[in-house]
Amino acid sequence: MFPAGELNIFIVAKRSTRRWYRPSLTTRIMIGLVAGVVIGAIWPDWGSKLFFLRDIFLNLIKSIIAPLVFSTIVVGIAGAGALRKVGRMGAKALIYFEIVTTAALFIGLAVVNIVRPGAGVILASTNTDVIKTIGQSHPKTLIETLVHAFPSSVIEAMVHGDVLQIVAFSVLFALAVSAVGEKGTPIIRGLESLSQVMFKFTNYVMMFAPIGVGAAMAHTIGTQGLGVLFNLGKLILTLYVALFIFVGLIFGVVMLLARIPVRQFVRAVREPAVLAFATTSSESALPRAMEEMEAFGVPRHIVGFVMPAGYSFNLDGSTLYLAVASVFVAQAAEATSGFHMSFEHQITMMLTLMITSKGVAAVPRASLVILLATLNSFLPGGMGPLGVAVIFGVDELMDMGRTCVNLIGNCLATVVVARWEGEFDEARARRFGSSAP
Repeated sequence: MFPAGELNIFIVAKRSTRRWYRPSLTTRIMIGLVAGVVIGAIWPDWGSKLFFLRDIFLNLIKSIIAPLVFSTIVVGIAGAGALRKVGRMGAKALIYFEIVTTAALFIGLAVVNIVRPGAGVILASTNTDVIKTIGQSHPKTLIETLVHAFPSSVIEAMVHGDVLQIVAFSVLFALAVSAVGEKGTPIIRGLESLSQVMFKFTNYVMMFAPIGVGAAMAHTIGTQGLGVLFNLGKLILTLYVALFIFVGLIFGVVMLLARIPVRQFVRAVREPAVLAFATTSSESALPRAMEEMEAFGVPRHIVGFVMPAGYSFNLDGSTLYLAVASVFVAQAAEATSGFHMSFEHQITMMLTLMITSKGVAAVPRASLVILLATLNSFLPGGMGPLGVAVIFGVDELMDMGRTCVNLIGNCLATVVVARWEGEFDEARARRFGSSAP
């Protein structure tokens, strides 16, 4: 078996010598993506029935997450002697998360006020049964989130794939393993073997990724049709413009300040980002993203801790979406009823979203739940549910972009924390994707 460093060099060398008739996984995923769009557009009935292939792929990925996150965190913290760094690393990660998600909120607020996609949109009465279902959930308060983070049963947390609970249990378990000294060594060795097995298992599952991605796109286009791109197209365009500005401006400044090699970072995140975009699931890209960030030069204990934690506290794309969607509904409410939300009230709403967006752990359709709860507090006369009902029809198309940015943001967070801790292997990062030893 290769040592970790030699294995990564071997993989990199293998990538650089790949033949044209054996395309990379990224290329195959893109081919699957395009094929799915074509199938969904030309044969919508058939395309809409391919969801079972998407579900098979997502179920396989979800089966990886619990053992991979658990083994990676325990080995990284207890095995690498990173026990004393956990608190400091967590504090730095939370500071970074808060700064970046706040920037996302205000970029979304600026773009939606400039473009004004909701101007002239009338909120007509529609079937809001699905909104009533969403409304039965609620964003968690800070206290509820803290209580929820600590599972009463780790088995139940793993069954439900609750990443936040798995992280909390794994950190405490790592503390206990480290405290027993030599008696914990067999557990560390066993979990290190488990993490290597799960990464290999991930590689096997990724062979099915092009089919899963193609089926996901075929189902989306087949059920909603290409016409959905033109219905509320201005809202979709506004969101994607804001996301591009956010990635280029905020992520660009972060990479400049942290001295991160941009080209190599893009190469490292492109595969997980495409997966997240096509499947609208950050979970589908988590195992691959963890593997790529470790190969990029981020220590395992930082990848294992920061990236799963970011799935609850660093949702940059979802936060920006909330800013755009909430003001869009406010603009549509003004066109419908004449109610005007001043910029001061918009700022207040953004401050509310800063708090409620942290309570998304284990909430189904989290972004829509938070959006509905916030709009109900700021808009009169049932305008909130009507606005969410309008957005619901195109939510999946917007979910692609925000999920992709969430994934990229969490990858970048691991590098930033590693640099902040003085543990980022810059030389390894600059070699990423090349055949240089």
